[in-house]
Amino acid sequence: MTRTGRRQSSAGPSLVLVAAGLGLDALASWTMAQQSYHWLPVQASTAAPYVDNLFALETGIGTFILVGCSAVIAWTLLFNRAPKYDLDDGDPIEGNLSLEIIWTLVPLLVVLAIAWHTIGINRTLATLGGKQRLATAAPTATASAPMATGSLPIATGTLPIATGLLPISPDNTEIGPIQVIARQWSWEFIYPSGVRSSELHLPVDRPIHFRLISMDVLHGFYIPAFRLKQDLIPGSVIDYRLTPSRQGRYRLRDSMFSGGYFATNQTDVVVESGADFAAWLAAAERAPLRPSFNAANDLWQQRLAKGNRGWATVPPAPPPEVNVSLDPQNTHEA
Repeated sequence: MTRTGRRQSSAGPSLVLVAAGLGLDALASWTMAQQSYHWLPVQASTAAPYVDNLFALETGIGTFILVGCSAVIAWTLLFNRAPKYDLDDGDPIEGNLSLEIIWTLVPLLVVLAIAWHTIGINRTLATLGGKQRLATAAPTATASAPMATGSLPIATGTLPIATGLLPISPDNTEIGPIQVIARQWSWEFIYPSGVRSSELHLPVDRPIHFRLISMDVLHGFYIPAFRLKQDLIPGSVIDYRLTPSRQGRYRLRDSMFSGGYFATNQTDVVVESGADFAAWLAAAERAPLRPSFNAANDLWQQRLAKGNRGWATVPPAPPPEVNVSLDPQNTHEA
């Protein structure tokens, strides 16, 4: 048999082997993409499915590349390595232009496809809510001074807080604006009715309008179950919108390093039915103002009791005065 004949006879099994390997790789990638949904917290907002689908897509593509490259390396090590005592150089191959074009174009097209899909999802998320900066002046209130009910002091004027009860009719009316105030290290929420709380209550399946303010440094408004994060920038007032889609108790975390006790800057987000939300709001209006639970302040007092030794840190702002305080004994899902 001629050399050409031997090449043609071996090409068929090789193509079958490559096709089988690609099929197994695709199956493993699809399986890993489906498993990636279980790695994330529960989906509790209308934005969460879009974010999770993008994560699953990127997981599948990454798995396909990883398994494919690992399989080629393993095959080479097992079946195409040089003999044990072979010290000769490899064949002086100049290169393969077609192969170089392929491994340049394919990654480029994959990255462009991911970027295009990501841009589309970002546009979709913007239609679901999005953000808008309202002011860029530095707040005149300090982190230790309580906010005056009815307005938010800003260097260029005052930002009014809407008065009256929140709409609770079973329609798609937007709720808010709810003021979200971050300090070192506590969260405070002010509802249009004037109710103040240190845990966030929201009605399910209703668009929510937040107004985000930082009283001192950069903070991060991050609820993992909602899959959305927004920085609170000192000197800025930012409008932000989202729609909770699942009832439950979730965790709001400060996603930015904001000082020594920033890990304590967490609170609960309670998503409940419209009726339960209305009942909670009515009960909160009758409750007197009192200092909120504040883990950072407790740790600071413990530090002072031991002589204020160790690395220097900023004293926490006084706990905000709220109608409803965070209960640290409550458990959350995500």
